[in-house]
Amino acid sequence: MAIASGIAVCDAFGLNFGMKRHSSVASSTRSSKLFMVIGDKPKVVIPGDKVVVIPGDKVQVKPMKVKTLQKIEQIKVDGKYLNHPLKEEMKNEEVFVSKDAMQVLKYHGSYMQSDREVKGKGKDFQFMLRLKQPAGELAPELFKLLDDLSRDMGQGTLRATTRQCFQLHGVRKGNLKHVVRSIMDIGSSTVGACGDVSRNVMCPPAPFTSPEYELAREWSKVFAQLFRPMTDAFSAIWLDGEKVATVETWSKEVAHHNIDENMLYDNGRGIILKDKTEPIYGTRYLPKKFKIAVTVPGDNSLDIYINDIGCVVITNDAGELQGFNIMVGGGLGRTHNKEETFARAADHLGYVDKADMMECMKAILAAQRDHGNRDVRTNARMKYLVHTLGIDKFRVLVESYYGKEILPWRPIKEWKYNDWMGWWEQGDGKLFYGLHIDSGRVKDEGDFRLKTVLRKIVDKYNTPMVMSPTQSVILKDIDPKDKTDIEQMLKDHGIKSLDQVDPLERLAMACPALPLCGLAMTEAERTMPDTLRRVRLLLNKMNLKEEEILIRITGCPNGCARPYMAELAFVGDGPKSYQIWLGGSPVLEGRTGYPYLSKVRTATFEETLEPVLAFFIESRYKFEAFGDFTFRMGPEVIEEYANNYVLGSVTA
Repeated sequence: MAIASGIAVCDAFGLNFGMKRHSSVASSTRSSKLFMVIGDKPKVVIPGDKVVVIPGDKVQVKPMKVKTLQKIEQIKVDGKYLNHPLKEEMKNEEVFVSKDAMQVLKYHGSYMQSDREVKGKGKDFQFMLRLKQPAGELAPELFKLLDDLSRDMGQGTLRATTRQCFQLHGVRKGNLKHVVRSIMDIGSSTVGACGDVSRNVMCPPAPFTSPEYELAREWSKVFAQLFRPMTDAFSAIWLDGEKVATVETWSKEVAHHNIDENMLYDNGRGIILKDKTEPIYGTRYLPKKFKIAVTVPGDNSLDIYINDIGCVVITNDAGELQGFNIMVGGGLGRTHNKEETFARAADHLGYVDKADMMECMKAILAAQRDHGNRDVRTNARMKYLVHTLGIDKFRVLVESYYGKEILPWRPIKEWKYNDWMGWWEQGDGKLFYGLHIDSGRVKDEGDFRLKTVLRKIVDKYNTPMVMSPTQSVILKDIDPKDKTDIEQMLKDHGIKSLDQVDPLERLAMACPALPLCGLAMTEAERTMPDTLRRVRLLLNKMNLKEEEILIRITGCPNGCARPYMAELAFVGDGPKSYQIWLGGSPVLEGRTGYPYLSKVRTATFEETLEPVLAFFIESRYKFEAFGDFTFRMGPEVIEEYANNYVLGSVTA
């Protein structure tokens, strides 16, 4: 099959992709007219671009009107590759940055925040800094640095995120440059941890030494390096134009893949832009954030279906890499009362051989770069492009950039969810220990001294860590003879052993929400312990003591704690109220849940949950999980049952 270039694939989909691509990426100085040239084959000429072949007969192309850029898109252009106005504002004496500089700052890994509970004449401006940690790996030297920085220049805690990295809160503007430079000089980075670029690339946190897991970690770093922003703004602003003291550790580990050569390779199909600074991203980067994850068959510890691109390692019987299954179009952010925004699980795109993997990944990103919705930011994620086209037409679009057909998805073993907490053998004679952390908050509070004990363990044993997708950490490369001592150290500092952690707590996640998040409508992290306690009491009251339900809580609908994949979710929709979601998969496979009821008051949410649990007791299949049951029944059937239910009338 002849495959047209990505620049020219348009009318076949009912969407004018050729012109959309031109208006989205091209500079404002380019001519606005397209011309038809008739020769042996129909062709389109885009002034300032290449000539490309399109299928079909004559095509009438009308002059294109030059549209005014959306505000956020203009900020990217004016920023000159993420420099301005941040570069100037970091030199002034203000304790904050402007709104425009704040947008640029995100690409550097930081958000400006203010404590909403501090009352006074002005806002209490401070900055959150997020690290970039491909595959979630955290060297002991980096943890020590973060521990020191959080104590000396932050709010005294660290927070493990849902994308396998640490966040540092409470940094003042005057300290921001020192903090960023310290992180960069030790061989880490904050570059691309936020912003409209490829974010931190995830993989299963379990540090097994089997070939599949090794490959997942390796290729997570490959993709992180492949899609890194190339601008020199980071060194110009944070290092005064100097080189970093230590090159990013992951870039050295994957240097043998010749990533820069693969990145810059131009197949002539529109992937590579005529931009010497950002040949992949261009002056306006992507329409919105872009998330990638890599896993192995069967391991869904990382919520693979919520990513823009999810990759599954495919090996032969000898453990040698053959290629990857690829899924596309996942994403969770949405807005209450706007049905045009929605959470979406990824679709299976197909299989790609290892030799072509980087080029195919570039093609997918280019498709989103050129055809993602830059006019309506709430619809800018790639999930909306995949949803609008459907997976088959989206595949054709990607193939038009890629230049090859994407092969059918290869069968793999069924997905299972495991958080990898507790003690495990790595496969090389060493152990790893998954340490559960409530909401990812590494802190000292009373007799609970998690931050102190982690530092003591790292100081004593030089222990590397892996960040978990469930806001926890894994201590790895532990000598079996040190197991007892580490267990005792944790116990002495008030840390529960895994068998003391309620399964509800172990499965749950919450976003930070109040007081620092400007988008939060209500609480999440701070009230999660009480919420889980109340759910546990209700389960016990209904004789469901052994039931394990995956619960997630967020303070707004943006989905930072991945609530829409959970079996039961509380999504903030107002002060002291939540929208209740049901129906997510217990193994996080291939679907989102659905909204059940809105404006459920925090103080009385048990009255909403009890009828659902009663219906579950009466109508579940044997061994059916709560999420599978509520998905099977659907909201209308559950609501009908609830309307006729008498509180306290059903127990198991």
